[in-house]
Amino acid sequence: MDTWVYEYTVFVSTTLFLVLPFVIIACSYGHVLLAVYLMRSAEGRKRAYSTCSAHLTVVTFYYVPFAYTYLRPRSLRSPAEDKALAVFYTVLTPMLNPIIYSLRNKEVKGALRRVIHRICFVKMDTNYLS
Repeated sequence: MDTWVYEYTVFVSTTLFLVLPFVIIACSYGHVLLAVYLMRSAEGRKRAYSTCSAHLTVVTFYYVPFAYTYLRPRSLRSPAEDKALAVFYTVLTPMLNPIIYSLRNKEVKGALRRVIHRICFVKMDTNYLS
């Protein structure tokens, strides 16, 4: 059975409902980042960049898997890959959202650095003993 009408409809709707909003969000953030760049206060710039980068990360993690899933031709899709992407944007992205926003907090950043330092230090000790 020929499915070109279905695939064309999915492509057009994906473009309208996913790609176009993502492009509009990216363009609006381009304007925001330009305005932030022109700010005189270095501390204000740093805070604004931190907020923008966290939000753009979350938006990207949300939109990219959708677009990747629905813009690929049907011949390149596999059910296993579609399931993995569905888990990514329905489970992992909402779980990452609070983590990404909490990394703006200095105390959380410090705790993360300490954990990474401990992990790296333990790995170096085990490598040294081997």
